Amino acid sequence: MVALPRPLSIVDLEPSPKHGSALRVAYQGLPGAYSEAAAGKAYPGCEPIPCDQFEAVFQAVELWVADRAVLPVENSLGGSIHRNYDLLLRHRLHIVGEVQLPVHHCLMALPGTRKEDVRRVISHPQALAQCEHTISKLVGLKVVREGVDDTAGAAQMVAENYLRDTAAIASSRAAEIYGMNIIADGIQDDASNVTRFVILAREPIIPRVDRPFKTSIVFAQDEGTGILFKVLAAFAFRDISLTKIESRPQRNRPLRVVDDSNLGTAKYFEYLFYIDFEASMADPRAQNALAELQEFTNFLRVLGSYPMDISPPIDSLDSS
Repeated sequence: MVALPRPLSIVDLEPSPKHGSALRVAYQGLPGAYSEAAAGKAYPGCEPIPCDQFEAVFQAVELWVADRAVLPVENSLGGSIHRNYDLLLRHRLHIVGEVQLPVHHCLMALPGTRKEDVRRVISHPQALAQCEHTISKLVGLKVVREGVDDTAGAAQMVAENYLRDTAAIASSRAAEIYGMNIIADGIQDDASNVTRFVILAREPIIPRVDRPFKTSIVFAQDEGTGILFKVLAAFAFRDISLTKIESRPQRNRPLRVVDDSNLGTAKYFEYLFYIDFEASMADPRAQNALAELQEFTNFLRVLGSYPMDISPPIDSLDSS
């Protein structure tokens, strides 16, 4: 196996900008991870900086160890990555772009290992979920599935510990890096498996109207009847398309208690709502929609207004 850089941990993060070098892009995982491929698609020729956890990815940018970060937020099969939505709110980085990366999973093991020898399959929980039915057909229902931190880390674990009875789900680049043999490729349950990443930076970009833009916001609604309907109507009235709406319980106010003398006391979750919509903040329609939202919300933050990824898809089998 080739010598690889050790992923950054939070204790490693010290400000050390390097002038005149390639753009440094932080990602979670080891070399061969899909996030590394997303960094390369967003910024060809960049210097990828692996980090051992998502928190370290944010801090790498905040402390000037990296210039940008790529962060997975949703997958077409596995759904939203809720942990990263929470981190977007906790930190003050800005979304400055997005990358949509087709994900091409491979089942790999040590050279000489056959699929009949496999007793355990390890990978990131999202990857395991994305390949659940295919794995059952390939190696049977009795094979143990075990989640690890990232896909490339699964391949490294099998290779470094010489696990003859264990297979990993990862990219073809990970198989090449860690000296693994691909037992089966394209094992995702749906061929159109795509992960969406957002690109983060310390400063926002200036929104424009000469190309397709997307804007991401988060808000908490006021108490009252039909407030969420009024929020959504603010966009519909201005012919602004929503591409995503996601709710997350508020951590500082998880419950709202309502006391009704006729019905008794009830408890309701208090939610934050994340919305993506197809408009630039330079567009008066978006500005007016958010101005109207402020009438119905007690918290509103623009996470970023950024160019949509309209580039042709690049299969991660070839690019990761």
